[in-house]
Order: sequence, then C-alpha cells, then structure tokens
Amino acid sequence: MIQSTQPFTSESVTEGHPDKVCDRISDSVLDAVLAQDSQARVAVEVVGTKGLIHVVGELTTEAYVEIPQIVREEVLRIGYDSQQAGFDGNSCGVSVSIGQQSPDISGSVTESLELRRDSNADIRDQQGAGDQGIMFGFACDETPDLMPAPIWLAHRLARKLSDVRRSPGNPGLLPDGKTQVTLRYADGIPVAVDTIVVSTQHLESIAQVDLEEAVRSLVVDSVLAESGLDLDTSEIRVLVNPSGRFVLGGPAADAGLTGRKIIVDSYGGSAPHGGGAFSGKDPSKVDRSGTYAARWVAKNVVAAGLAKRCEIQLSYAIGSARPVSIAVDTRGTGIIPDSELSKIVQDTFDLRPRGIIEDLGLLNTEKIKYQNTAAYGHFGREEFPWESLERVPELRSAAGI
Repeated sequence: MIQSTQPFTSESVTEGHPDKVCDRISDSVLDAVLAQDSQARVAVEVVGTKGLIHVVGELTTEAYVEIPQIVREEVLRIGYDSQQAGFDGNSCGVSVSIGQQSPDISGSVTESLELRRDSNADIRDQQGAGDQGIMFGFACDETPDLMPAPIWLAHRLARKLSDVRRSPGNPGLLPDGKTQVTLRYADGIPVAVDTIVVSTQHLESIAQVDLEEAVRSLVVDSVLAESGLDLDTSEIRVLVNPSGRFVLGGPAADAGLTGRKIIVDSYGGSAPHGGGAFSGKDPSKVDRSGTYAARWVAKNVVAAGLAKRCEIQLSYAIGSARPVSIAVDTRGTGIIPDSELSKIVQDTFDLRPRGIIEDLGLLNTEKIKYQNTAAYGHFGREEFPWESLERVPELRSAAGI
C-alpha cells in the first residue's frame, strides 16, 4: 500500500511507443480473426525493430487473414508513415512465423477437467482455462473511474500528447512518447502533484524551448485543468524531454515487443500484476479474461460502497473451469470482513472462463475491438464491458446495505 506522506509514481506511453506498436498489431490480428471465427484460438506476439515487424505465435482457426496487410495498416494508422518519423509502414519488412496451438492445450480448453470427470457437467463447466496462473484486479476511490490517480493521469497525458500530435496545430510532435506522474499522498489520499515528466519524439527542426512551452500548455496544463481532481499543483515540477533531444523514436530507436508494458496496461504499480500479458490473446486465455473479470469484480465492490480500495486475486489451473482460488483484500477499508465479502463475490460473479466470456460479451466482435485496449490502459475506460457497474445493486443487497 502507498505509505502516508510519500510520493508514488506511475507511467504511460503513447501508441507510437515501440512496445505499443507491437501490442496494437497483435490485437488487430486478434480482432480480424475473431470477426470471422469467434471460436478461434489466438496467441499472437510481435517483435518490432528498425525496418522490420516480425509476427510470431500460435493460431488455430478456419479463418484467413492477411497478416502483412494488417501490420502495414496499423503501423500507418499509428503515424509511422515516413522516414522522417523513423519508420514507414509502406516500406518496412514484415515476416510471419505462425503455428497452430498445441493440441494438448486446445483439448483441455474444449473439454475441461470437470467435463472429463462428469459428462453431465454444467455447460459453463465444460470450457477449461487456457492456461494456469494468477490474475489481479483492483479499484479504488481516487478518481471518477475508480482507478489509482497516478496511472489515471499518466494515461490522460499520453492520450492528450497523441491528440495534439494529430491536431492541425501539431507543434512538431512525432508518434513515440512517454508520460510519468508523481503524486504525493497523505494518509493514503493523493493530495498534490509533485512531478510530471513528458518525453515526446519530435521533428529535428523544433527548438527545445518551443517544445517545452507547447507541451506544458497544450498537454500538461490542459489535462490538469480537465481532471477534476482536487490536487495541489503549487509546487509542481514539469520536465519535458529531459534528455534534451528525442528525434529518433519508435521501432527504429528501440526494439518493441508485445506484452512488455503490463504495469502500464494495468494499475501503474499501485496493485500487483499477474504473470501474463493481455494483447494478442483470445478470451479463452485467462491471462486476459480472468484479469478483466477481476477488475470488474473490484470496481463493482468499490462502486457499491463496500470498500474504498479492493484487490481481487484469481488463480486457475490449465484445463479446469473453476478458479483454484478467489481472494479479496480491501486493505482495511471494507465495511464488512474480507472473508464475508469473498463469499458474496463468489455468489455474485461466475468466474469460470465461459461464464466470464458470456457475461462480459468478450466474443461480441461488434462491441469489442481489442485493438482499442492496446494503448492508454485496459482499465478505467467506460467503453469496455469489464468497467460495467451492473452488479452494484446485487452486491449492496447481499451485504445488507
């Protein structure tokens, strides 16, 4: 837990960061496959480096998608469309090394441990988890979206940086960028903005002093004014491109890899993260669906007024439908004991893979585009179904409030 009177820092990155380029491509391939075959097994990862995108992984489906075309389209959409940007989706190399999912894994998803033991198993018991592992979900009352304030602000700064780059008045920004927010906490409550760091790729022609002025006014001041958070900014320190120069960026400057920004994707370090990344994986992989479900549970608990902070841990065994464990930790802020709340959670939410997929509509390709999760966080965004608060009344009733 964040200590009283202590600083805490979280970071975000723009969609032009090399790791996020790879996340975006992975999820775009996933979207394309699921649009044709909702039962496909997809685990696609991407490596990006100077002049080359390499797509690897496993794919079991009857669908056909033109992966090189998807790669080029997404790279161009991000904004890498010229040598000036350091990378060009029109001319970069694309290689693909895709195999089929292991039949051992596939079989355990299709025919769960519960079904193998009981041929009359409940329909939601018939799909096993696509992997073993641990997943965490978290929510707190620091922001309107029930996210920790440092990562919430860092994401907004990164998105604003991208919006400014795409605007007609772009002062010379290029796609790659990172933001970092340090807040000061007193008694577990964020009270002041200590430091904001913004690093943005830029045209060589823009002077550092002009870049600093533009980023400060168009990005930092704008986001803080729109945040609605009651934070003291009187002693704020703002650092813009502290390296002094950031002309070469994206995959040309630093190799990218799918799944390497999992703290950025989740809670910015304010809560634990499980062992698996999200992007490029279909919802049968509990690394993704289980983590989304854990956030759904935690957010509903906090929104119901049952706690100010709530951490959910789920664990699964590969091939088994039912979670191995479900742990609830309200960090001392719950209005009822955590053991009692855990029982309520288990009675309110079906956390078997098929239950999660159906209840959250994770295979509804008309409503969910996984490529939209690839940058600016998977949580704290109302567009996604795992941010729904539909279980709040049921939780409140079960808790007797």
